[in-house]
Amino acid sequence: MQAAEHPGQRARPLRVGVAGLGRLGRRHAQNLAFRVPGATLAAACSPLEDDLAWAREALPEARRYADYAAMLADDALDAVWLVTPSALHAQQIVEALRAGKHVFCEKPLSLDVAECERVVAEARRYDGQQVTIGFMRRFDPSYQDAHAKVRGGAIGRPFLVRSQTCDLNDPEGFFVRFAPTSGGIFLDCTVHDIDVARWLLGKPRATRVYASGTVALHDGLRAAGDVDNGVAICEFEGGGLAMFYASRTMAHGNDTSSEVIGTAGALAIGHIPRTNRVEIYDAHGVRSECTPTFFDRFEEAFLVEAQAFVAAVQARMGGQAGQGDSAAAAAQGATLEDALEATRIGQALRQSLQTGQAVTL
Repeated sequence: MQAAEHPGQRARPLRVGVAGLGRLGRRHAQNLAFRVPGATLAAACSPLEDDLAWAREALPEARRYADYAAMLADDALDAVWLVTPSALHAQQIVEALRAGKHVFCEKPLSLDVAECERVVAEARRYDGQQVTIGFMRRFDPSYQDAHAKVRGGAIGRPFLVRSQTCDLNDPEGFFVRFAPTSGGIFLDCTVHDIDVARWLLGKPRATRVYASGTVALHDGLRAAGDVDNGVAICEFEGGGLAMFYASRTMAHGNDTSSEVIGTAGALAIGHIPRTNRVEIYDAHGVRSECTPTFFDRFEEAFLVEAQAFVAAVQARMGGQAGQGDSAAAAAQGATLEDALEATRIGQALRQSLQTGQAVTL
């Protein structure tokens, strides 16, 4: 690592390598390369030649690696950004820490609770290195505003969260092909709602869950034991409750929303999904257009999340970019322990879906 700069000197850009160049990985890579002040995309990694060919054109300044271990051996990198299959996350985080890198990893931390626990224990050995898990809704301005109001007592004591992740139907069935390694709809989609619910309720421990689901359109999910629509209830210590809905089959677009109910009021975030403030009046009635994908709905959150990670790492490295608003945003992020709990609850929901029985945690 480069030595800390003297006061008044500008911290050099954080040199990041992205591993995984699928749909989301490419978005993250382009953000880091062109839209995140304080960061530079120094490397890109994928075992797939098509991905590397894309990187050659879209990210000409980044060194390209077909092997993750080779990228970790690049001494010029300060941090790695993992957008790889969920089953690889835990081991890749451990390897990155041992290589002296800071780590950002997309959710979930792992599909396996024991693997999550292993990462938490390993990270404690590398206290000087930042590890962030990509629960980007915490960085969305509307969710941040709601969280601040809840913490400020605007709705009294919060006791119930209703939250949903509903994606535009994909007739090509990308997620059907992804299902065998996704961990199922609750770990792939609802894990965000789980994290939001715990965040808004003050991080209570889950005590019991129940889940159910159906295959409305995509029969190919049955082979993986998955569904395209799922509902769940989660009970927390202290009497808190959460209700979740996940869907792969929305006709109108990405419909992500949450509501938190308290003893003196309620707050709703995103109940009417809309791409802008325009309303259309015509022979069909009055309507607004919906954000088509989660990329569009959370575009700003992805950027703020990346900025917060860069600020947190530079603060650890002795730079100045971890101060002010960026440091405050970084503090809003999920901890590794939060990510562990999200996986623990998500796994219990999958077990409940498969057995038809409530699961006690």
